[in-house]
Amino acid sequence: MLRKALMSTLFVFCGFAATAEQVVIAALGDSLTQGYGLPEHDGFVPQLDRWLKAQGADVRLINAGVSGDTTAGGAARVGWTLTPEVDGMIVTLGGNDLLRGIDPAVSRTNLDAIVKTAGATDVEVLLVGMQAPGNYGADYKQAFDAIYPDLAEQYETGYAPSFFTGLTAEGDPATARRYMQPDGIHPNAEGVALIVENLGPYVLELVAAARQ
Repeated sequence: MLRKALMSTLFVFCGFAATAEQVVIAALGDSLTQGYGLPEHDGFVPQLDRWLKAQGADVRLINAGVSGDTTAGGAARVGWTLTPEVDGMIVTLGGNDLLRGIDPAVSRTNLDAIVKTAGATDVEVLLVGMQAPGNYGADYKQAFDAIYPDLAEQYETGYAPSFFTGLTAEGDPATARRYMQPDGIHPNAEGVALIVENLGPYVLELVAAARQ
């Protein structure tokens, strides 16, 4: 991408290796990203930051999570989230759309706008999927669940199938509940650690793409 190519050229010209450039990643999301109900150091972004650094990644994460945010809210603020320093963006939005029963077509339009905005500013994207519960009906679930893989394929972004895969890997709902806060919606600190272990490799791929 043009901006990254110019930065790499500048580093070489100044006598530094281009690999010394720190990658800046914005995590655009809702309360799951923001770290609702947890001490700050136990939230998703701080735990992910520690995990990435343990893998040797030179990354700075920006917590752009807003509790209660919908895809519409994310689309409204993505422009000012993507400051010139941002190289990549993790998008974890849609949970509050589901809680409100928002039309999947509306959610798709908003997420499409977010990904397009990132593309227009040469920012790499990791789109994290969400799955609708069955109580809205099969048609709703099919339409909503398809949003994330469809957009990832269309815009050739990174794609992680689900934010909660790390909690549901064993296929036992009772086990997954151990890692949730009493509200049954937000993960506790242990749950966040499992989520980070699952999503971390996808974020490393995002970091690598942002360096190119």
